[in-house]
Amino acid sequence: MTSTAKSTGIADRLGIGQGMVVQEFGFDDDVDMELRTAVEQAIGSGLVDDHEGVTDVALLWFREDDGELVDTLVDTRGALSPGGIIWMLTPKTGRHGYIEPSDIAEAAPTAGLAATASLSAAPDWAGTRLVTVHNPKKR
Repeated sequence: MTSTAKSTGIADRLGIGQGMVVQEFGFDDDVDMELRTAVEQAIGSGLVDDHEGVTDVALLWFREDDGELVDTLVDTRGALSPGGIIWMLTPKTGRHGYIEPSDIAEAAPTAGLAATASLSAAPDWAGTRLVTVHNPKKR
């Protein structure tokens, strides 16, 4: 399998496709460029980093020393369209900046999110799919 075919498959696994607006948070020099390229190829445009409208998917690169996780998730959630998702990308076990999955599981509900899936997103990055928790209004 070629590198391009392999990388395009990750966009499919993330549920990212043509025409979606994907906003990126937490970009730094350690992100996986092959994953970014695959997402851009899948959506047919570049990732946005400062977007006025709502987004279909947020790619959140987050490391242990990036600040308060709940605050970051709340801020990221604010950019989503109804039904939008966050893919939280964190360094894998043993990598600098690793975050315990239990920390994500604890922070997500506080931010109004639920973790629904996880996967190996890239050689050094794990992905956790987060969706908005809809609480019906009380009468």
